[in-house]
Amino acid sequence: MYRTPITLFLSLALVACGRGRATAPPAGGAVAVRVAPVVVDQIAPPVTATGTLGPKEEVALSFKVSGVVSRIFVDEGRAVHSGDTLAELDLSEIDASVVRARSAAEKAERDLARARRLYADSVATLEQAQNAQTGRDVAHAELETTLFNRRYAVIVAPASGSILRRSAEPGELVQAGRAILTLGSHARGVVVRAGLADREVVRIRRGDRAGVRFDALPDRTFDGAVTEIAGAADPLTGTYRVEVTLPAASGLASGLIGRVEIRPAAGRPLMLVPIGALLEADGVDGIVYALAPDGRHAERRAVRIAFLAGDRVAIASGLEGVAAVITDGAAYLDDGAALAVRP
Repeated sequence: MYRTPITLFLSLALVACGRGRATAPPAGGAVAVRVAPVVVDQIAPPVTATGTLGPKEEVALSFKVSGVVSRIFVDEGRAVHSGDTLAELDLSEIDASVVRARSAAEKAERDLARARRLYADSVATLEQAQNAQTGRDVAHAELETTLFNRRYAVIVAPASGSILRRSAEPGELVQAGRAILTLGSHARGVVVRAGLADREVVRIRRGDRAGVRFDALPDRTFDGAVTEIAGAADPLTGTYRVEVTLPAASGLASGLIGRVEIRPAAGRPLMLVPIGALLEADGVDGIVYALAPDGRHAERRAVRIAFLAGDRVAIASGLEGVAAVITDGAAYLDDGAALAVRP
């Protein structure tokens, strides 16, 4: 996992202190060492930020009409399934409206039938028959509206997920459209949302790989990818919202704080060596022992450190023409020391 430059320098300082040359080198002519190849790769410094875990979709659930809350069947944190009944209003008044609308629609049907018979017998005029038809249509429209409002006087889970927030209690008078429950849907997974400054957001693209570590789970890294980048900055913070989707984090609690490290795909060619090969790091400067062309001696190389990339170090310069560096045993070497390379 990538780390920030400040973390890099502190880490390298600790590595240098821990590898001090106080320990006596082994007796004998050649120093037993292991080597690792120098890898050249297109790589860029990581983009780091702090973000909050949450479902990709958060749905505010409310009633279509105002009324008194009768029952709420779920609490915050409760897992629900699509189609579950979550809350309902007191339906006494609403059901009475349905009865009135249905009765009016039935009467309108009888009035229309009567008007058609009278018109056929030349007793009623065409206008009267047409008015009866209009009355029937209006009554049925009123019934459909009332039934629609009745249906949305009950909140049903539109998708499977978990309840993030509960904003009302039974007996409370609520207005139409007020959020009663907030559902975190699992349909499109979970994401970490972070804010990036403009100089950072221009370096990343959708699809860039990322790693996230949560304070609550310090020993685990969650791999993901950038799936959404805001097209405009937040007017309050001036940052751009970026979403990183984490397929393996669907079972975690919403709201966890995580440290996000995005690895931009674009970059320049850099030399990568294991962190174990780096000695005497001081800021962006360090020492690496390279394997000489004859394969039997060590060459001391002063290198310029670009950044830390997981368990490897990106070297900006100093290893040109070097094919392999020394890892195990490097702390005991001097320039030109004889080597016994172990497999």
